[in-house]
Amino acid sequence: MKRNVFLSAVALTSLVTVSACGGGADAPAAEETEEAAATETETTEEEEAVEIVEVEANDTVIEVQMYTKDPDDASGLQVFKPRLVKAKVGDTIKFVPTDPTHQSSSIDGGIPDGAAGWKGEVNKEVSAVMSVPGVYLYQCVPHYAAGMVGMIVVEGEGSDANVEAAKGITHPGLAGKAFEAIFAEAGL
Repeated sequence: MKRNVFLSAVALTSLVTVSACGGGADAPAAEETEEAAATETETTEEEEAVEIVEVEANDTVIEVQMYTKDPDDASGLQVFKPRLVKAKVGDTIKFVPTDPTHQSSSIDGGIPDGAAGWKGEVNKEVSAVMSVPGVYLYQCVPHYAAGMVGMIVVEGEGSDANVEAAKGITHPGLAGKAFEAIFAEAGL
């Protein structure tokens, strides 16, 4: 609310300042400025729109379990098992909430261009068909900062195309260190 009031005040002040200055003879008319802004927005939206690649699922289903406590490491809490999966285009990754309060969602900017993301519900299975080679980062939204994250590496031509972008994502809490370890484990 305070932010909206502040932004409104800034906008009003800017409008009053521009109006008071008169803009001069060389200043574009308000209609021209609005048209230019609309055209720029349309161009940007078109450039950002990436067609989602759809592929038919093959017969391979890889299960990833979601645990509150790592069954293989007493000190490990809030984990995906396995946290690193290697797959092929057409493979299905099925996230299973073995323990309650977990889910799986892809991380914005952490999947290849053309790939569809996913967002599961807490305590529900969710599946995603891998459609594009590359790195797919995912999280348990309630436990993201606790480091409950994982990675899928889909093999094929261009599988390293989004590695640097995925590495450049800033993660909260323990998630950043967890991803560093996963990237190292994957050899990326």
